Amino acid sequence: MAEEVLIPSSGKITSQLTGSLLAVAFLTSFGSSMLYGYNLAVVNSPAVYIKDFYNKTALSRNGTGLSGETLTLMYSLTVSVFAIGGLLGSLIVGMLVTRFGRKGTVVNTTVLVFVAGSLMGFSRICNSPEMVIIGRFITGIHSGISLSVVPMYLGEIAPKNLRGFLGLVPSIFIGTGVFAAQILGLHELLGKEEHWPLFLSVVVVPTFIQLMLLPWFPESPRYLLIEKHNVHATITALKWYRAKCNIQAEIEEMQEEQRSLSSVETLSVWNLLLDDTVRRQVVSVVVINIGMQLSGIDAIWFYTNDIFENAGIPAPEIQYTTAGTGIIEIIAGLIGCFTIEKLGRRPLMIGGFAMMGICSAGITFALILQAHLLFMRYLSVCCVVGIIAGFCIGPAGVPFLITAELFKQSHRPAAYIVGGSLNWLSNFTVGFVFPFLQMSAGSYCYLVFAAICLSVAVYVYIVIPETKNKTFMEISRMFSKKEAVLETQGLIHVDQLKLKKMNGYGGVEHTSLEFDSSSSVP
Repeated sequence: MAEEVLIPSSGKITSQLTGSLLAVAFLTSFGSSMLYGYNLAVVNSPAVYIKDFYNKTALSRNGTGLSGETLTLMYSLTVSVFAIGGLLGSLIVGMLVTRFGRKGTVVNTTVLVFVAGSLMGFSRICNSPEMVIIGRFITGIHSGISLSVVPMYLGEIAPKNLRGFLGLVPSIFIGTGVFAAQILGLHELLGKEEHWPLFLSVVVVPTFIQLMLLPWFPESPRYLLIEKHNVHATITALKWYRAKCNIQAEIEEMQEEQRSLSSVETLSVWNLLLDDTVRRQVVSVVVINIGMQLSGIDAIWFYTNDIFENAGIPAPEIQYTTAGTGIIEIIAGLIGCFTIEKLGRRPLMIGGFAMMGICSAGITFALILQAHLLFMRYLSVCCVVGIIAGFCIGPAGVPFLITAELFKQSHRPAAYIVGGSLNWLSNFTVGFVFPFLQMSAGSYCYLVFAAICLSVAVYVYIVIPETKNKTFMEISRMFSKKEAVLETQGLIHVDQLKLKKMNGYGGVEHTSLEFDSSSSVP
């Protein structure tokens, strides 16, 4: 097996980060999550060339060019249709992961990238703007699926003390995708007019690498055991992903979860919403996923060039300055990834949202006062950097990880449908509403985002407990009212724990005692 790296954990039992785990995290993120970030930013640089292509095509077809309003509408559709595709992808992910499995869904949906890349790559040769728009829509479907299935897959194959570390790898690659689009979009590389179809279709390269290598790795052990009842395949997968640890203990923990489920069938979204036992978890997923997009991060990315221009940065250098923000995204993502198992999920989310809220308010004051105080222009640049860094440290990736951790196997796909669809709807809403909000509220529009960010930070502090280094069953107990009452009344005794273990619930004696001392909610 590949080289093993030891990661520190706050728990009493540590598992090793094997080469297999790391390889799967990189392959799934490189060929799926990175494309989401790339496609978010890829249309910014060639916007002028794409509009010119649309206009020339209309001229050749109809003998007359497009009006300014129609051209703007077509380009806006090209940008926003990606979010519409993402919403559709998030709605079908539950059906796909149940039928094909977690890894199977990642592998099978690569066909969408090849179709989309071909449409966009050959659009100019075929003289068809429709191929660009349809290609963007299909890449959106793929990204909508990937944003849910990749963290779900990584969350299920990871041992509990590495789940946060592996769960934030996709967010690093999302930032890498944005940065790659910014760099490749420079005039010296693919930012020239003749290269824009290649610029849009280069997404097929990482997906091809993923398709060649990922099928050699096993499916999620939890999916194989709990949903497919294949013990042999589960053992094989665990041996592949684990180094020197008690595989039997993990299997017993999965079997305990299986016994706790009223049904191993995947719940529908409607049944999830009607299930009182997970109401608090569902509300939490709704709040953090909506808050992630309504934090205003998309608006900040949209307005970055204008803020840099107001700060006195020369126009030709703004594209390089903007690319520099991509480096900040990656560094902040790495900081979050390597500290989450030490600090926990709550501090990264609370700190990230609070930092974004403070910096959003700072941008408002900087924009208002920059006409009178010159240094306020540079303060606005610092606030932009602060918002991007705060977002990438926690809110960019932790909500997807938390969605996996708060639910059992039967509830998890439906939870990702809820979180993913709300995420994409909020994304689309911000993109559509922000220009009108900016026109009506001016510089004060960022106070809306500041209020949302601070509200989400407060909600996380009050409601969501720390899930670091806990099994899915332990997290489920933390949300169980019955278990909380039993715990406060002191009715859980060591002899009862031993009895549970004798009844086949392996590991309950240790994990419940660990929960008693570490899972209190501030």
